[in-house]
Amino acid sequence: MGLATRRLDLLPLLPVHTDEMSLVLADPALHVFTGGAPLSRDELRARYGRLSAGSPDPATVWANWVLRLRGQGRLVGTVQATITPARGVAELAWVVGIPWQGHGFASEAARAVTAWLMPLPVDLLVAHIHPEHAASAAVAAGCGLRPTGRRQDGEVRWESGGGRAGRVSPG
Repeated sequence: MGLATRRLDLLPLLPVHTDEMSLVLADPALHVFTGGAPLSRDELRARYGRLSAGSPDPATVWANWVLRLRGQGRLVGTVQATITPARGVAELAWVVGIPWQGHGFASEAARAVTAWLMPLPVDLLVAHIHPEHAASAAVAAGCGLRPTGRRQDGEVRWESGGGRAGRVSPG
């Protein structure tokens, strides 16, 4: 299922998006805070195949979208939610290619996914953000998340303040 914001179409991530997304994600600067390196086109195609097939764990739902900039029709990033309905938790993540950063696309997409989660059995939103990544911290805050002070793999765990998740307009 696709989602739409004022400037973006969020399309379900599919292997057919690999060629264009491999260019979007090719800049090593995207890995400054997360580590690693850009995936090769074949590695990315395999990853997109796994993601689009869905979680192998029936208790977990993977929701992954590519971000298409309306008007230009080009892909600029991704947003995802890993949902565990039995626990009432959704973990959010996003990435926007370097040329499109600083325009609010990650915030716009993350807020759309947060709003999409509203009718689902999700009471807690979570994101893991490098402590020096101010832009991602701003995206999380815009979705109603706050830093908890707890860390996992060097990243700060951010959580919604309790109650029903998704009390943010899709902007």
